[in-house]
Amino acid sequence: MRKPEPELDASGFVLLGDFVPSIVQEIRYYSTYNFIGDRIDGYEEPVALCSREAARALKVAAAELAVQGYRIKVFDAYRPATAVKHFVLWGIEDTDQRMKQYFYPQIDKTDTFKLGYIAARSSHSRGSAIDLTLLDMATGKEVDMGTPFDLFDESSHPTSASVTDEQRENRMLLQHAMVRAGFEPYECEWWHFMLGDEPYPDRYFDFPVSAASVRA
Repeated sequence: MRKPEPELDASGFVLLGDFVPSIVQEIRYYSTYNFIGDRIDGYEEPVALCSREAARALKVAAAELAVQGYRIKVFDAYRPATAVKHFVLWGIEDTDQRMKQYFYPQIDKTDTFKLGYIAARSSHSRGSAIDLTLLDMATGKEVDMGTPFDLFDESSHPTSASVTDEQRENRMLLQHAMVRAGFEPYECEWWHFMLGDEPYPDRYFDFPVSAASVRA
């Protein structure tokens, strides 16, 4: 059997829900409720994929958080290079600002790159980055982190002084559990974590986000 091209080889990836059944998934880039306002190229199903190593680490974090009364909610994990290209093309198109009031109300669209919110090559395409938040098991509601996912603003920085003490503590609750499980936080986004010992540090994959990609 002919081997797939390296960027299309999903053999080291898994469906995150198979490894961590307790997680809730709201894959924003499969929907139109994201900073672009369209379903993003490469997202064929609303499922989270990631490297097997990242899935194992997240299972550790999920177990710790469950003891404290929380479930993990995932917004995005593996992101195809095709999707990143969609982001970049949107970023250089200055007429489409449909979602500005929801996701980048305080900054110019053209600044999303230099401020670190969008990258021409994303760590998500390497397969071990995850965007997530917490759900309170007692209420079934998202924990108040002070800003929503993908708000491109300084208030989304993990240690921002513009959020309340309680909101910052909630961010640190998530961050500490993720760090103990082997992930590293990102200075611009409280929701973004990258596996420290990632298995594919120099590869950027481009197979679609779908169950078929990892079950072929």
